[in-house]
Amino acid sequence: MTIAAHSFKGKTVGVFGLGRSGNATVDALVRGGAHVLAWDDAPAAADKAAEQGLPVVNLHGVDFTMLDSFVLSPGVPLTHPEPHWSVKKALACGVEIIGDTEILARELTGTGAKLVAITGTNGKSTTTALAGHVLASAGLDVAVGGNIGTAALLLPTPVAGKIYVIELSSYQIDLMPSLKPDVGILMNLTPDHLERHGDMEHYAAVKARMFALQDKDDLAGISLDDDWCARIAAAAAKHTSLCSFSVGTKDAAVRSDGDVVSDSRDGTSASLVQARALRGAHNAQNACAAYIVARRLGLDADQIEQGFNSFPGLEHRMEEIGSSGRVVFINDSKATNADAAEKALASFERIYWIAGGQAKQGGIGALKPHFHRIAKAYLIGQDAALLADALEGNAAHVACDSMQAAVEQAAKDAARDTSEQSEIAVLLSPACASFDQYPNFEMRGDDFRACVLALDGVQQQTKVA
Repeated sequence: MTIAAHSFKGKTVGVFGLGRSGNATVDALVRGGAHVLAWDDAPAAADKAAEQGLPVVNLHGVDFTMLDSFVLSPGVPLTHPEPHWSVKKALACGVEIIGDTEILARELTGTGAKLVAITGTNGKSTTTALAGHVLASAGLDVAVGGNIGTAALLLPTPVAGKIYVIELSSYQIDLMPSLKPDVGILMNLTPDHLERHGDMEHYAAVKARMFALQDKDDLAGISLDDDWCARIAAAAAKHTSLCSFSVGTKDAAVRSDGDVVSDSRDGTSASLVQARALRGAHNAQNACAAYIVARRLGLDADQIEQGFNSFPGLEHRMEEIGSSGRVVFINDSKATNADAAEKALASFERIYWIAGGQAKQGGIGALKPHFHRIAKAYLIGQDAALLADALEGNAAHVACDSMQAAVEQAAKDAARDTSEQSEIAVLLSPACASFDQYPNFEMRGDDFRACVLALDGVQQQTKVA
């Protein structure tokens, strides 16, 4: 059941976009007492919503001056490459344009519930899940959703003491004018979604809105590991409480070397050594952010470390499927480009690498600094030959006609490895899209998992709830 949007009682609200979150928005508004006019230009979506009894009205013919608010799906262009037709109508009539996360924010007001909002170019999903897990493992009342998993208005009804840990995309922040999180986290910024934001300046400015309304009673956790975030941190520090973080050498309040998260504010620390789902520098950054959230909400370092150790990770993102002796099988199917695969390759010293599919622009040349870690590569999919060309002279490789063949060959070779490494990875991190062989990266990862678990002698990794 959706949250009832009582803050819109008696108001007339237009809604564009009738996917899962759009339908939840319509239901929440209706349950809260609003008069709703809902529409989607995709006939199938509009027809399905009408069949479900939602108030579907073609907004093309509606006078927007009658609307008090207009709720836009975050996937619909707000500014670039040009405003959607519905946005133009709303702007011409002076109607506020918001998203479902803005409705959630308004419903939280005055309830005693807290909002933790997490954004960034990379790592925000893992950080959101990790922060939620750490808080919940310590016994706090936590709801996790937003851009990850459960749509904002499908989360439980706000009550005093509940903590909402919400992943926010830049699209959602753009539609959330009253965003004022109790704890706001900015992970990192690299060029992304520029077709929707025009340039990095605008993209960064949207992300910076996370902190624009915060005051000294709120906390801004901001990475210093890229120049864009460092500038946002300097600006936020003037009006809110700042806790900076860094992986590496930056002078930050919270830092990690990959093995430990250290807090310079009081000298405490939490180890990552036993946190198998938090391998690699990118996950050390995620752990720093989750640590900041948890400390702000009252957890001590020991509780946080216990949460790190029991975190199961996200499916298809550096997910440990199982092991056989010193060989571990890692599902990183979500790594659909070289930048994502680089993080996985950097996390292991000895790798039997399964890669391939539909190659992205630029191929895998950027991964060359990590080719020395690859004992052998097993190449699948339509662009296996392109990857083979890049690996020629740098790493042994073989073409495989199926995931099953790649897994079986990689497992046999890894089992015979005579190196002195204490851990050897059979790693699916494709650096390519999946669409030549699978409908999506999830099904590719599921196939890898099934092939691994069909091997003799593999002990499945236990998931901790």
